[in-house]
Amino acid sequence: MHQLTTPREEQPLPTAVTSTEDAALAIEILQLRARNEQLERALTSRAVIDQARGMVMALAPCSSDRAWGLLVEVSQHCNVKLRDVAAALVATTNDETLPAPVRRELRRALRRLHMADQR
Repeated sequence: MHQLTTPREEQPLPTAVTSTEDAALAIEILQLRARNEQLERALTSRAVIDQARGMVMALAPCSSDRAWGLLVEVSQHCNVKLRDVAAALVATTNDETLPAPVRRELRRALRRLHMADQR
């Protein structure tokens, strides 16, 4: 934004006129801020998902990849985002109850995992 000063006040007054470069820079800043927020959410989600993966690995026991697949399976069958399934599972360490659909699908997935291991 360009600024004009009045002789009387000697303070800059913003004008409504912006150059194309200023507009492009403002758009880029907004896009970078949005991307930054998205990455911060992803990092937070990833930490919770990794904690839940570790819990599944301890429960099953299974590999990290199989734990990931199990969480994805539960997420898809419940139609709940993976990060929400993971957060609900991690919350059980604070005596919170796992939502019934997630609990049911987790049991089924663990049962299928154990049956596959027995073959």
